[in-house]
Amino acid sequence: MVFFSFNEIKKKETLIGLVLGQIISLLSTYISFTTSELARKGINAPTSQSFLGYVLLGTVYGSIMLYRRPVIKAKWYQYFLLALVNVEANCLVVKAFQYTSMTSVMLLDCWAIPCVLVLTWVFLKTRYSLMKISGVVVCIVGVVMVVFSDVHAGDRAGGSNPVKGDLLIIAASTLYAVINTSE
Repeated sequence: MVFFSFNEIKKKETLIGLVLGQIISLLSTYISFTTSELARKGINAPTSQSFLGYVLLGTVYGSIMLYRRPVIKAKWYQYFLLALVNVEANCLVVKAFQYTSMTSVMLLDCWAIPCVLVLTWVFLKTRYSLMKISGVVVCIVGVVMVVFSDVHAGDRAGGSNPVKGDLLIIAASTLYAVINTSE
């Protein structure tokens, strides 16, 4: 059983996807760093911090949709609900930076993975192999360890209330999982 083929890397599409993925990862890290710095300086503006990103997404993807004119399969209010959930998730993430460390936020954001697997298993009837289920278990154990670490670290955890920040990021990751599953 071969999990990885070096011949796949040589394809142009794979390289473009790899480079774009790294750029998105760097931008995400930059946004997390600036959000953490703003929270450290006492600036509390979660919606304002996300506004430019939403404007850019709406401009780019709105233009693409107007150009391609695809058939929209869902009702407008379903998109509105997804957008509302996405905005709330982003606000929770920004709020979490005020209470916990950037490391905890980045690590606990992986909670979306087990949530997506559970939601797709329940609602989409997706079947998963033992290897994927064991990966989810490792992810859940990691989340529990990060939360316990923040509980026991107390004032050394890098935030004013690390447990509250951890719970906010777990709630945000759960909302992200709902969005990803419903797309």
